[in-house]
Amino acid sequence: MQINGAVALVTGGNRGLGEKFVQALRDAGAAKVYAAARNPASVTVPGAVPLALDITDPESVRAAAEVAGDVTLLINNAGASNGVDLLTSDMDVVRNEFETHVFGTLAVSRAFAPILARNGGGAVLNVLSALSWFTTPGSAVYSAAKSAEWSLTNATRLALRGQGTLVTGLHVGYMDTDMAASVSAPKSDPAKIARIALDGVEAGLYEVLADDTSRQVKAGLAADPSALYAELAAS
Repeated sequence: MQINGAVALVTGGNRGLGEKFVQALRDAGAAKVYAAARNPASVTVPGAVPLALDITDPESVRAAAEVAGDVTLLINNAGASNGVDLLTSDMDVVRNEFETHVFGTLAVSRAFAPILARNGGGAVLNVLSALSWFTTPGSAVYSAAKSAEWSLTNATRLALRGQGTLVTGLHVGYMDTDMAASVSAPKSDPAKIARIALDGVEAGLYEVLADDTSRQVKAGLAADPSALYAELAAS
């Protein structure tokens, strides 16, 4: 997969990491970059092609696929983080996280899989998180949804292998974006993460661990849960 000359679509391409992906793709020589957002007027990267897309709305997904039939690289970046309590919050809010990260990602992948096949195979990049493998009280719902999206990424990789489509999962810790504005922990530069992820796609990687946090958390999965969770070790 070569970024230079590719036709890319970035969901949630109007802000945060998504906006940095759009800019990085433009800088790397992509022939066209669709920046998809619920409100396409909010897309500000020069040269990007604004595209209306709500990944939780099947009709919106279908319409976007009809417009963007030349895509060779799909970046499933759109996300949501409500920060709600796992056991006491409204179930509709909990479901929204899964509708976005799991069913929304699946809907877009299903819509664009045949387009990628027609255009030579191409690639899909799913933006996951170190929180796919780790959880905190404040991120419990988000982590559960991202964990499900990680499994979905693995399944999609196997399903699209036969048509020559690479599926890459990006794992990263906190980034300096609006979503993590209230977090005091160290944060990565999203522009740097976008470049690392695109380099991983070009290298044909199935998984990109973009920072120390994601690498440390994944390494800890082989141990007992108490190795990752200090609360369990203390008890």
